[in-house]
Amino acid sequence: MKANLNLGSVFGIKIKVHWTFIFLIIWIIFSELKRGGNKVSILFNIALVLAVFVCVILHELGHALTAKYFGIETKQITLLPVGGMASLERIPESPKQELLVTLAGPLVNIIIAVLLYFIIPVQELMQLNFTETLETLSSFTLLNFLFYLYIVNIALVVFNAIPAFPMDGGRILRALLAIKINRVKATQIASTIGQIIAVLFLLIGLLYNPILIFIALVIFLGAYGENQMVQHMAILKGHTVKESVITNITTFSPKDPLKEVIKVIISGTENNFIILENDAIKGLLYYQDIIENAKNENTLVKDIMNTSFKTVKGEDDLNKVYQLIHSQKNSFFPVLENGKLVGAIDSVNLNEFILFQPKLVF
Repeated sequence: MKANLNLGSVFGIKIKVHWTFIFLIIWIIFSELKRGGNKVSILFNIALVLAVFVCVILHELGHALTAKYFGIETKQITLLPVGGMASLERIPESPKQELLVTLAGPLVNIIIAVLLYFIIPVQELMQLNFTETLETLSSFTLLNFLFYLYIVNIALVVFNAIPAFPMDGGRILRALLAIKINRVKATQIASTIGQIIAVLFLLIGLLYNPILIFIALVIFLGAYGENQMVQHMAILKGHTVKESVITNITTFSPKDPLKEVIKVIISGTENNFIILENDAIKGLLYYQDIIENAKNENTLVKDIMNTSFKTVKGEDDLNKVYQLIHSQKNSFFPVLENGKLVGAIDSVNLNEFILFQPKLVF
């Protein structure tokens, strides 16, 4: 099963939904049936969830289009059962730019809420007593649908304001701190606060709501990952690819049989390979493709090699390569100098390079 279903694109940005989203729909149907709901209530709630996720897409587009204004592209927006995620090619290093990009998302929800406020009689609904409110909101009308959507957009703004990565509040906090202190220290502080909040969510989730346990996990890992990424990029600042390049690599010809490649894998530590012909790179052979075709050892390399690949130069900034490696499915790239192959670089070697660099001191 594919991890993501492609829904199309908006402004050149792919919109995808993760396959686990189907569990949210199943849960809605099951919950409604359990509480005695009917076809109307089920369709009403499914429609509401879909409308909410349209608002989530607009929220993420707010981030993406603002980032594009600053020259930062967005590969895709992915919808998950707990929300959405815009995959920016990089996070702005300028605190002011990061602040604007981050605020753009919640601002979209505020605009939607304001528009809905003037469309529906919110004040009249708010003036009803508790019993009248329950009776009014129990019917499946367009007015109630829009009112729920109004409440959800306000809730999205409030929830995202929690100062914890990967939510907007964590990035806003980091951006504000980075105006006064260095970005690495600002990220460390914001990440620590995020992890503390994650632990609190975990404890509350264990006592009351299992969904909070999942949210706590996402926040904790998101905060940890953001902190690690920023520290690594700070360590790599000023270094170039030629300092980390793997020069002792094995190359193959397009006409070599797969069994020769397998011999090299078994006898050493290499698992990705560059395919050369007349000193020109014809393709890359990835470990996963080798495994999938291992039963047919006489298969020629040219029949399974990947001809769509990127190369890097020895003088390229390691920071840019770090971002490239962590944004691609296959993190193995040939390294060129003056147009000639001099080696390769991958995530394992880059992490080893980081490991042997001096630790950051604040």
